[in-house]
Amino acid sequence: MTVKALWATLWICFASAAGAQGFAGLGTDIDGFALPDPDTELTFPADHDAHPGFRIEWWYLTANLRGADGQDYGVQWTLFRSALSPGTDLPGDGDGWQTPQIWMGHAAVTSAGEHRFAQRLARGGIGQAGVTPDPFEAHIDDWVMRSTATQGDPLDALKLRARGQDFAYDLDLRAEGPLVLQGDRGYSVKSPTGEASHYYSQPFYQVSGTLTLPGGDVAVTGQAWLDREWSSQPLAQDQEGWDWLSLHFDDGAKLMGFGLRSSSGAHFTSATWISAAGEVTAYGDGALTLDPLETASVAGREVPVRWRVTLPDQGLRIDTAPLNPQAWMGTLFPYWEGPVRFDGSHSGQGYLEMTGYE
Repeated sequence: MTVKALWATLWICFASAAGAQGFAGLGTDIDGFALPDPDTELTFPADHDAHPGFRIEWWYLTANLRGADGQDYGVQWTLFRSALSPGTDLPGDGDGWQTPQIWMGHAAVTSAGEHRFAQRLARGGIGQAGVTPDPFEAHIDDWVMRSTATQGDPLDALKLRARGQDFAYDLDLRAEGPLVLQGDRGYSVKSPTGEASHYYSQPFYQVSGTLTLPGGDVAVTGQAWLDREWSSQPLAQDQEGWDWLSLHFDDGAKLMGFGLRSSSGAHFTSATWISAAGEVTAYGDGALTLDPLETASVAGREVPVRWRVTLPDQGLRIDTAPLNPQAWMGTLFPYWEGPVRFDGSHSGQGYLEMTGYE
């Protein structure tokens, strides 16, 4: 079998396993894989590394940026790891093509008029993609998220690079607040039946760097948010996708919120309110509400691109608006991902991700 044919076979099997729920078939059976444990205490920097006993995980960064040209931009950098079969093989452990770990990278730059994205696919064990904990680096081909911290946590300072056919970026990030454990000490419940993930974030990055676009280089500054999550079955079998927000308020506070949609149309919701000083208040199902206000025709489907978000306990009632309603990631597992602004009881900017609109 040629290398090209082997790649095709691997990814056809991978896509077949994933189904409508998206990457890695997040609501399918997980016999043999590790499961999140509510008694697990996350430890750093060890948990910045890969967790190969689990089926799926990601290193997921989004940034809201302002260019020297006066335009607003959004940037995404994501590395996904998935295991085709149970096992404890470490990505890049020398097992070559026999390792069950496969990797996928997504990168995007969004402006009001353009949404540019790229995808990379890689097999673990051959050096093409992976994560090293000390010094920390996550990469796929020449896309890289690399620690530049000289003290403290490795994620306190990062270099971020990626490129596609018609864009590239080179960004420096510096955290000005602590890591945040989502849910109950990093154990994030996703459904009424108890599916869950281990989940933490670094939402306090300040960003500077350069976007390279067809019209030339643009110097940018702004804010960024990194999510780290791993699980083996984070969705229930009747859940069809999610609507997820990371929001930076103008007063320095932050909000992570998501709703997971079941086949009945109901949302299972979760939220984390993060004060400007890094103090965390977690909210379980029902505290946060997400109501679609407006849809747009995107890639041949109707997608809700404006939302009303309420969290009464914090006096929050805001309406979001996308920078670019057509921020569709036409990747192997397609989804909507783009920067938003919001106003109402609070104002600010952030990112919206929506999956399962297929």
